[in-house]
Amino acid sequence: MLVGIVFLYQYQDVLRQIEWNITVRYAIAFLFIGSEIGLHMWEWKAGIFDLGTSLPFELCTISLLLASIMIVTKSYRIYEIVFFTGIIGASQAILTPNLQYAFPHFRFIEYFIAHVLLIWAPLFMTWVEGYRPTVQSIKRTMIFLNILIPIVSFVNYKTGGNYMFLAHKPETASLLDMLGPHPYYIISLELAALIGCFIVYIPFAKREKHVHKESLGS
Repeated sequence: MLVGIVFLYQYQDVLRQIEWNITVRYAIAFLFIGSEIGLHMWEWKAGIFDLGTSLPFELCTISLLLASIMIVTKSYRIYEIVFFTGIIGASQAILTPNLQYAFPHFRFIEYFIAHVLLIWAPLFMTWVEGYRPTVQSIKRTMIFLNILIPIVSFVNYKTGGNYMFLAHKPETASLLDMLGPHPYYIISLELAALIGCFIVYIPFAKREKHVHKESLGS
C-alpha cells in the first residue's frame, strides 16, 4: 500500500500525461469492478451468497462503487465524499480486517486489493488531478452518511444483515469496541467520523485558508 502511495506522489507528473492518465484511471476502475464481480462470483460458487451479507451496502463497497465512477468521470462531487469515506473507511478496514480467511485465499487477496485501491483512488485525484477537499466537503460527507444510515438500517431490518455494523458490532476487534454499546456507539461513531474527517483534512486547511484570503484581496 505504502509503495503505491509513494509511487503516486513521486510520479504524479508522469501520470498527468494523457496516455498514462487514462491507462491508470481505467485500470483502477477495472480492478474496482472486477474485484466486486469476482467476490460475488466466488460467494455464489461457494454457496454463501446471502442477502444479509452480500448486497452492496457496506460503506467501503458503496465507496468503491462511487470511486469507480469518480476515477472514470473525474467527478469532483464524488471525490469530496470518497476522499473521506475511502481513506478513513479503508484504513480502518485494513488495520482491523473483519475477515475469516487467511492468505493466499481469494477472499483475503480481493479484500486487501479493494481496500488499498480505495485509498489510492482519491489520492490519485488529489495529487495527479489537483483536486482538494474543503470544509464543505466534510459537511457533504456527513450529510451523505446520515442519509445512508436510515437506508442501510432498513436493509438490515429486512435482510437480517449487519451492513455498516449498524445492527451490532463486528465479531473481530475494531474501533467500535471503544465507542459504547449498541445503539449508542452509532452516535459515537458519527462523532469519530467527523473527527477523522477533520484530521485527514488538516494538510489542506492552510492552503484553503490562503486561497480564501487571496480571493478576498482580489
